[in-house]
Amino acid sequence: MSIYMMMTITKRSIGRRLDAIYERNGLSATFGMLAKGTANSEMLDFLGMEVTEKLVMMSVVTDDMWKTVKKDLEKEIQIDVPGTGIAFLMPLSSIGGKKVLQFLINGQKFEEEESVMKNTVYELIVVIANHGHSEEIMDAAREMGAGGGTVIHAKGTGLEKAEKFLGVSIENEKEIIFIVTKAADKNGIMKSIMEKAGLQSEAKSVVFSIPVTDTAGLRLQEIQ
Repeated sequence: MSIYMMMTITKRSIGRRLDAIYERNGLSATFGMLAKGTANSEMLDFLGMEVTEKLVMMSVVTDDMWKTVKKDLEKEIQIDVPGTGIAFLMPLSSIGGKKVLQFLINGQKFEEEESVMKNTVYELIVVIANHGHSEEIMDAAREMGAGGGTVIHAKGTGLEKAEKFLGVSIENEKEIIFIVTKAADKNGIMKSIMEKAGLQSEAKSVVFSIPVTDTAGLRLQEIQ
């Protein structure tokens, strides 16, 4: 059984209903970000949509949890109806520590197995940390060869269970840092972040990675 990052993009107006679906299914570690759609007017007319403010939600799920949540999303908020939103999965290739894994899946049944995407050249490292610590996280990443990163402000929900799994309390206000790096450098970068800005620090960073099948714009890294 695999684990995935589930991303849901919907209208902000149904955010509370989305939260209720997640909470009922036990998805306690969920992270939300505000966004805005960019489709042109012709596409919006085709889809029957209006220009709306968006809510982006991220949560870790197993195969079985995805099947359950997908049914609820279709039944309760009609996410499969054009104009409502979209939900999709991205396979996780690694997670920074067993405690973090337990926290993210929070009781979901999971048997660890090797990633099926073994030959990817690049990986996306995702760091979820307390607000205000992105610089120290990037410093730790750069020490092991990382280039730049992208920081997004987010808010966590259902994090009161964090102390049970991690032994620490976690603030709701979060920063999510995305770092694309060579797969060969991934472990060193993740380890550096965990050591210098991990759960033992004020940053309380949670780190995991997602396979990247192809890239553009990393030519200087490719010729090193």
